[in-house]
Amino acid sequence: MPYIKKTSGKRAPAKRKLAEEFAPGEVLTDTSKKEWKLGMHIGQGGFGRLYLADVNSSKSVGSDASYVVKVEPSQNGPLFSELKFYMRAAKPEQIQKWTKSHKLKYLGVPRYWGSGLHQKNGNSYRFMVMDRFGRDLQKIYEENSKRFAHKTVLQLGLRILDILEYIHEYEYVHGDIKASNILLNYKNPNQVYLVDYGLAYRYCPEGVHKEYKEDPKRCHDGTVEYTSIDAHKGVAPSRRGDLEILGYCMIHWLSGHLPWEDNLKDPNYVRDSKIRYRDNIADLMEKCFLGENKPDEIVKYMEKVKLLSYEEKPFYQHFREILLQGLKAIGQRDDGLLDIGLSENGDLQTKPIQKRKRKAAATATAEESTEKDVEDSGSPKQKRRTPSKSGATKTKATSPITKKNPRTKKRVQK
Repeated sequence: MPYIKKTSGKRAPAKRKLAEEFAPGEVLTDTSKKEWKLGMHIGQGGFGRLYLADVNSSKSVGSDASYVVKVEPSQNGPLFSELKFYMRAAKPEQIQKWTKSHKLKYLGVPRYWGSGLHQKNGNSYRFMVMDRFGRDLQKIYEENSKRFAHKTVLQLGLRILDILEYIHEYEYVHGDIKASNILLNYKNPNQVYLVDYGLAYRYCPEGVHKEYKEDPKRCHDGTVEYTSIDAHKGVAPSRRGDLEILGYCMIHWLSGHLPWEDNLKDPNYVRDSKIRYRDNIADLMEKCFLGENKPDEIVKYMEKVKLLSYEEKPFYQHFREILLQGLKAIGQRDDGLLDIGLSENGDLQTKPIQKRKRKAAATATAEESTEKDVEDSGSPKQKRRTPSKSGATKTKATSPITKKNPRTKKRVQK
C-alpha cells in the first residue's frame, strides 16, 4: 500500500490527501471499459486504500474475492509510478509466456488486470486492479523468532532470482526486496510473490543502460538495512544492486542478524559497514553466524555479486546453481515446499518453520508425547506489528497485500 516516507536529514515530503472510503458495491471502469465491483475495504496506507474486488456482476463481492483494487487521489504519485511498471511488465499474457518458455511452475510477479480513473464527489481517483495475496513473510519471520530454516531461505532465494531475471529483462529493477514485500499466494502458501514496485526503476530504457553517477540528493534510497551500496551513494539502481539486496535478506533470514542493524538511524554508518564487509565477506559471515556453521553457498553468492560491474547482466543460472548446491549440501532439494499451510477456513496460517531443539527426552515415549503436544498447540497467533531493528513496522492495515516501511523508505525519482 502507498505510504508517506521519512527521510534522513532532509525535509519531509508534503502531506498528501487520503482517498475517501468507497462503500461496497462501487463500480469502477478501467481504460479497456471493463467494470470492477468493490468489496469491503481491507486496508490503507498514507493516502491510498485497498479493497477486495471482482468483475462486475449482480452478485456482491465476497470475502473470497480473487482481486484487489488500489485507489488513491489522482494527484498523488506513488501508485502512478508503480502503475508504469505493471503496464509495461506485468500483463498476464507476458508472465504466462515467460513462465512457459523458462519452464517455471509459476513466476512470483503480481499480474496487472486493469487501471483507470474514477470520479467521485467531484474528486478524481487513480486505481489499479491486481491479484489478491495472503500474508507477508515479515510476519512469518517474526513468528519464528526471526529465523527461517536453511532450506526455506535457499528456496526463497531461488524464487526471487526467477522474479529478478524476469523484471530485469523488462528493463526494470525492484530496489526494495525485503520480507514485508514478499507475499504468499492467497490460496497456495508455497508460492511467493515480490510486490511493491513503487521504487521500481527503469535502469535500461530502450536498451540504453543508465550511467554510473553518484548523486548526493538520492543517497540511501530503499530500506536502509538492505539497500545496495550503490543506492547508499546515490547511484541509480541496477541489476547488481537487486542481487546484493537479496544477499543481505538471505543472511538476515538465516542468521537473524545484520552487523549494522544496531545503528540504522545513521545511514552513512550502514553504508560504510556494508563497504567494509563487502571487502571481507568472511568477516561478515563471522559476525552473523557467530559460533555456527557458515553457509558456504551464501559466501559464494556474495563473492559473485561483488564481482559484477554496474552495467553487467548477471548470469542468473550461475547464482541459482550456487543456491542449489547449498540445498544439496544440507541433504535437501528444491521441492518448492516452504512449510507454510492453510487453515480449515482457507486463511493462510504458518507453522513454525524452525523450532529450537529440545533436550532429548529420556525415553522414546516422552519424545513422542512432546511432539504431539507441539502439534496440538496449533499455529502461533498473529502478533500486532511494531517497529523493530529488523525493519518491521506497525500498521493499521488488515490487508492481505502489500505492507510498507515508512521509517526507512524513500522514493526514487523517475
